Amino acid sequence: MEKKIAIAIIGAGASGMTAAIAAARNGAEVTLFEKNDRVGKKILSTGNGKCNLTNLEFDLEQYFCEDKVKLQKQFDSFSVWETISFFESLGLMVKSKNGYIYPYSEQASSVLDILRMELKQCRVKVVTDTEITEAVCLERSGKFQIKDKEGKTYCFNRLILSCGSPASLKKGDGTVGYEIAKGFGHRIRPVVPGLVQLKSNERFLKALAGVRCHADVKLMLDGKETVCESGELQFTEYGISGIPVFQLSRIAAYALKKRQLVTVHINFFPEQDEKVFFYTNRLRYESQLEKTLEEFLTGTQNKKINMVMIKQAGFRPEMKVKDTGWKKIWTMMQKYQCFVIPISDINTMEKAQVCAGGVDYTQLSVSLQSKLVKGLYFAGEMLDVDGKCGGYNLQWAWTSGYIAGRNAAKMDKREIKDAEN
Repeated sequence: MEKKIAIAIIGAGASGMTAAIAAARNGAEVTLFEKNDRVGKKILSTGNGKCNLTNLEFDLEQYFCEDKVKLQKQFDSFSVWETISFFESLGLMVKSKNGYIYPYSEQASSVLDILRMELKQCRVKVVTDTEITEAVCLERSGKFQIKDKEGKTYCFNRLILSCGSPASLKKGDGTVGYEIAKGFGHRIRPVVPGLVQLKSNERFLKALAGVRCHADVKLMLDGKETVCESGELQFTEYGISGIPVFQLSRIAAYALKKRQLVTVHINFFPEQDEKVFFYTNRLRYESQLEKTLEEFLTGTQNKKINMVMIKQAGFRPEMKVKDTGWKKIWTMMQKYQCFVIPISDINTMEKAQVCAGGVDYTQLSVSLQSKLVKGLYFAGEMLDVDGKCGGYNLQWAWTSGYIAGRNAAKMDKREIKDAEN
């Protein structure tokens, strides 16, 4: 059978390139369209330029998705270990850093170069500087006709949409894929920034800008606790940042969209329970009565945090510990374990690492084929599946790309018959 399935893939990011390689390896004739002047630009910024490929501590609970059963089947089909084997088969050496998998070179450019070489090896036709804006399924033939921004049309047996999302792009970019999906009848779940900073209108944040510290960060919606994350917290002039904040941001974004009251409660001493914290500070109080409040707090937390705590309590740094009294000092110290920051907004889509929302995942089969249009497949970030920090979103890109590419390359009975004739 010399006849090959002709597949168009729109979007040459991580999932698109993986889909192209998987489809070509399975005998398809693949054309990969990319609107930029080169493929895989987003890969270069992942993992702070080191490209955290995946995570050995894989856990389905690290993902937001409406159908975890289907998602598990997909990760069973192309898991973390398949990902590692895939990249090693391309010649990439990888290493683990506390379970986080990186290229041995610790350069994201190595990952991109390896993928580009394999595209060439698999004879994938790569068409850059070409933005596809329209796609339809021709009723009589079942083939897909796509059109670029210049009006040029192309025809294929299969279509894979891996157009990515607006995350980290200029305002207004990254939405064409959703429009094409809508044209095929697919629902688009509300899209919000994910893995992004949180904003607050509190004035004291300017005094804390630049401070980094380890803390527990608890997200409260309408006064009820939802989730708590631990890690390095970073203060900015406009709010809070850092991995624990990124992990909460998706939930906060949707809550703000619903006009819920969103606050963050910070515990600067997560290692100590309230009882230990009480006795530790009571002993410190009794032994430092002659010191000023500024001196009393020296060595507890960053000086900027301490100054804000003193001011928030209505005290002055030069006040003596003995004159302030234990009761008032303990009230101030309790705020170190429950420092409340009202959240007014999330940072913009341009600052987000990923998006939440997108093409309705429930309208796709396990093979990532559309349940509405035969021969139409989806992969990557444009789907309503997103993960937390730590290589989970790239793992979804590799998994979804490989599954979509492999399945799109399969011939149906009619195509097999035509090839035999």
